[in-house]
This record gives sequence, structure tokens and C-alpha cells, in this order.
Amino acid sequence: MSERLYLDHAATTPLLSEARDALHQGFAIWANPSSPHASGRAARNALESARERIAALLGWDGEIVFTSGATEALAIALNCCIQPLQAVSLVEHEAVLRHAEGRGRLSVDAAGRVLADEGDVLAGLVAVQHVNNETGVIQPLEAIAAAVRAQGGLLLADCAQSAGKLALPDADLIAIGAHKFGGPIGVGALLVRDWSMLRPSGGQERGYRAGTENLPGVLAMAAALEAGAAWLTEAALLRSRLDVAIAAGGGQIVANDSERIPTIAAYRLPGVSAASQLIRLDAMGIAVSAGSACSSGSLRTSHVLSAMGLEGADEVIRVSLGRETGIAGVERFIATWSQIASGGRVTS
Repeated sequence: MSERLYLDHAATTPLLSEARDALHQGFAIWANPSSPHASGRAARNALESARERIAALLGWDGEIVFTSGATEALAIALNCCIQPLQAVSLVEHEAVLRHAEGRGRLSVDAAGRVLADEGDVLAGLVAVQHVNNETGVIQPLEAIAAAVRAQGGLLLADCAQSAGKLALPDADLIAIGAHKFGGPIGVGALLVRDWSMLRPSGGQERGYRAGTENLPGVLAMAAALEAGAAWLTEAALLRSRLDVAIAAGGGQIVANDSERIPTIAAYRLPGVSAASQLIRLDAMGIAVSAGSACSSGSLRTSHVLSAMGLEGADEVIRVSLGRETGIAGVERFIATWSQIASGGRVTS
């Protein structure tokens, strides 16, 4: 069997060497940043320096609360915002939907774009992803933010898939996770336009998050952001090659009419279940997913694709690209997928 081909970077992507070096440097600064002695003050200085670097790299002029990842950042925003959660889109990540029982739902069109109609009540906290983690659709957050603010609400943007790749949207609260852009698992941040938007909930991070700060992780997150995203130009070319081949082979490009991030694509193969595709691809050393990593293990029908009204939602796989994805890997995937599509025996 050939070397394994990893095409599930939307779930998590490998740690960059720059981030690994920063992580080891952080382990050498082992004191607690909240301690008042000299060692603690040195750790605090390193933490605050990283906070400033991250803000500059993201173009963020508000506040930053370091967390254990995007999921915790979302939980803090949803539980501690001064405005109660009013509405979420139908295609949000499960990390948001689990907090949204009984709240309003913003529908999406057939291309996966969130609709904020004039009749929607947006006078509160509204949560909408910047980039959908299953389809790659980039949501029209400028229009949504305007609609929310017109009713006096606040916009929470889940930027787990876009931070470090695209410019941040004009939102009031933003959640990011480092392992999506080459940083380590276990660190992320909640970006807050102004402290007055949150109720304090802990002893660290100026009282907005409890728990000792993960200094090594924060330093590694800053290093990963500094690596930049010039590689997205190549990713766009590779994704375009995938789209052309899938369409030519009888497949369907999900949300083809929407603006999509170059790193994520969802493809339907009519007549072949996602489970069957995953098993056969994995047997040939190719890692993809069906929907988000949080739900693909159960192989449940995607709530995102169902909200879009997509026929054959259980026949869709997600292919997501990373820095090390090259044309050889894309051609290998196309060749294997084409054999599955044609009903032939898949060979190495």
C-alpha cells in the first residue's frame, strides 16, 4: 500500500515546525503566569507579548481571552454574554447547537448560505459560523452583522475554520482554535470586542476564564499564525482540480454556487453511501470524512446537508486540504474516487 494520504485537515492539521519550536520554548518558561514572583512575572510577560502578537496577526483591536480551544471559547461566549442567545443558524457546529435548545433558527438556502430575513428576531446574541466546517461555505457575515446590529444585537462568529486563513469578519465575539491552522491541540481564544459584552466567569484572563493559562500552547499558536497562509493560493488550484474531476466523474459538488474556502470541499457520489466511500478510501490509505469529525464516527446524516435540502445527503464525503497537500496527492485521490464511482475494483 502507498504511504497514507491525509485529506481531513478540517478536523485537525499537523503541528507546524515553527509551532513545535515555540511549544518547546514555552515549556522552558514553566512558571505560572499568575504568580507574583520573578519567574511568574517572566511567564506573564511572555504571555502578554504573545497576546499582542496574536491580536496584530489577526488584525484584532479588541480583547483576547485564551481558552482550551474553539469549543470552550464558544461556550464562554454563549454562557457569559450580557445578551442572551437569541438565534443560531441551522448549519452551526454542534458546539453551538448544544447550547441553542429553544432558540431561534436562521435558515439557509440550497447553496448553504445563511439567510437573515427581516422577520427574524435578532435583538440578542446571534451565532453564525464564518466558514462552514462541512461544506466550506463562507457566510455573508457583513450583511448578517448589519441585520443583527440594526436590532441592537451582538454577533458571535465561529471562526475555527477561517482564522489564520481568511481575514476575520466584523463580529463582536469570535472563537478560534489553534489546531485548525497548524498550532497545537488544546489551545484557542475568544476574541471580544469589548469587556463590557461579557460577564466575568473565572479567576484568570482578567476574570473571564478559570484555569492556569497554557503558555506553551499560546506561544505555539502565535508561531502558527506567523507562518501565514500564502499556501491557500496553491490550495485553491488543487480544490479547483478536484471540482473538475468530481463533476466529470458524475459526482456533485456541494454548495458549488457559493463562495467557499479553498481548503474544504464536500462531494456527493450518487448511489454510493458515504460509509462505503470512507471504508474503501481508508483501505487504500486515504483519509477523508463524512461531515464534521465530531459526528462522522456515528455516520449520522449531516444536519448541515439536511438544512440545505440536499438530496442524497448520506452520499456526501468531505475532502479538506492542508499545507502539505500537493498535486500528487490530489491526483491519487481522484484516481481512487473515480474507480469507486465507476464501480470498479480499487487497486493501489
